[in-house]
Amino acid sequence: MVKRLLALLHKDVRGLHEAAYLLGAFALLSQVLALLRDRLFAGTFGAGEILDSYYAAFRIPDLILVGAASIVSASILVPFLVEKMEKDEDGGKRFVDGVFSTFFIGIAAVSLAAFFLTPFLVRTFFPAALISEEFFNTTVTLTKIMLLQPIFLGISNLLGSIVQARRRFFVYAVSPLLYNIGIIFGVVFLYPLFGTSGLAWGVVFGAALHFAVQIPIVVRAGLFPRFSFSWKFSELRRIVAASLPRTAALGVSNIVTLFLLYLASSIGAGSIAIFTLAWNVQSVPLSIVGISYSLAAFPTLVRLFSKDGNGAFFSAVSTSFKHIVFWSLPATALFIVLRAQIVRVVLGAGAFSWTDTRLTAAALALFAISIVAQGLILLLVRAYYAAGETSRPLLVNVFAGALTVGLGYWFALWFSHSSSFRFFIEALLRVTDVAGTGALALPLAYSIGALVNLSLLWRLFSVRYGSLWSASRRTICESIGASVIAGAVAYGGLNFFDTLFNLESVFGVLMQGLLAGMLGIAAWAAVLYALKNRELAEAWATVHHKIWRSHPIAPDPVENPTL
Repeated sequence: MVKRLLALLHKDVRGLHEAAYLLGAFALLSQVLALLRDRLFAGTFGAGEILDSYYAAFRIPDLILVGAASIVSASILVPFLVEKMEKDEDGGKRFVDGVFSTFFIGIAAVSLAAFFLTPFLVRTFFPAALISEEFFNTTVTLTKIMLLQPIFLGISNLLGSIVQARRRFFVYAVSPLLYNIGIIFGVVFLYPLFGTSGLAWGVVFGAALHFAVQIPIVVRAGLFPRFSFSWKFSELRRIVAASLPRTAALGVSNIVTLFLLYLASSIGAGSIAIFTLAWNVQSVPLSIVGISYSLAAFPTLVRLFSKDGNGAFFSAVSTSFKHIVFWSLPATALFIVLRAQIVRVVLGAGAFSWTDTRLTAAALALFAISIVAQGLILLLVRAYYAAGETSRPLLVNVFAGALTVGLGYWFALWFSHSSSFRFFIEALLRVTDVAGTGALALPLAYSIGALVNLSLLWRLFSVRYGSLWSASRRTICESIGASVIAGAVAYGGLNFFDTLFNLESVFGVLMQGLLAGMLGIAAWAAVLYALKNRELAEAWATVHHKIWRSHPIAPDPVENPTL
């Protein structure tokens, strides 16, 4: 048993769909743990100030992680590492040592400075801290502990660059599972012992597990880093120059989220929790489909662009593009229709009230509008990186981020001052009798910004490399039609099963939503089968191939996956 587990961790996966489905399967497991984590938080604390403080405490560590750790991400480091290793194995080892040493000192210094500046930063980022002393004190305490997180995850990113360069997707896929296990350990065991501080220590423990699981692979490769500064300053300058656009793009995304949470903290207690919990739930299909396909496609895109030119490169992008659309559209339809059932089953326990459930479900529906867009954005951005272009996705991200921030501020004001607009959104999402609907302005702004972001990236990519619409038109039309039918069938199923189960119990809500969702999925598959959909046939062929039994293949050093 142990030998089989170790064989999986060292296994090399090459095919696009095999790698994507493998990552997707582990992403599903990770998301199940993440939903269990959120259920524990929701049931224990409800959508109130403690949960607001917990989620707010992630903002400063996450900004540090994005600013520093993106420099040692695979999309930046692997091309340099491959270049070094092809010339000289010892040179590659010295390169890894130099990057590790410089990065560790840099991120440790930034985290230490942030530790002393935490009170000032919390008061700056969250106006609610000026109102509630409890929110301020709790957020400061949790933030200071969580500043260890970017150090562990940053080093884990560096090790992950080496792990993924050798296409050890199993190890990459396992690390998020361990991260969530650490957080769950914090809420179940550390919180009763240490209070709210235990929640933050759980996050740190999870980050340490994320880092530790990758150590054996890197040690086996002889590339585990040591402190050394025997490398050229010109190499550091090249890495920083290559990473700046990507770092800036990721920074824009985090700043946008930070600003939306800033607005949420001014709307009222619980708004940060509702925004974050809805975001976490909608991230399930995004992680399983969009992130998995964009990660799995990256090494192939790098190789094809460098060797075969635009033709094969575009074909690989369009293939991944179609499969993301194929899987994400039915998820969007079912999440919108089954939003109340999903949120009630996942989060509806303990202190999480029916009002919290309805607001979170409404926010989930608004986020779900952009699930497809979010997945395709990840793919197109990585396609640009594979082609060596970093400025275009940065400029698009900056524009879309500024638009999202502006819309968030405008919608929040509109919710407060325009009863007709507020009533329209409330009536559309069936929350007219619920207080605190101003929080819905933020997921609405986020989804619109994501749709604009996708439209710009799509247009620019099509002009440069080929028309994605022409290549994907049939898949998009078939998927839209099948997904609409799936949503309609699921909605009919909700009404049919409404009288068969006790909806006052979680089990009754679960069975109603599960059976309605299964009917919707069956209708979706039947429509696509009748249309002889190519993606459905490819999906079946991949699953039938039994990817977990495929034989390892020697790694191609030119294929460079990313984090």
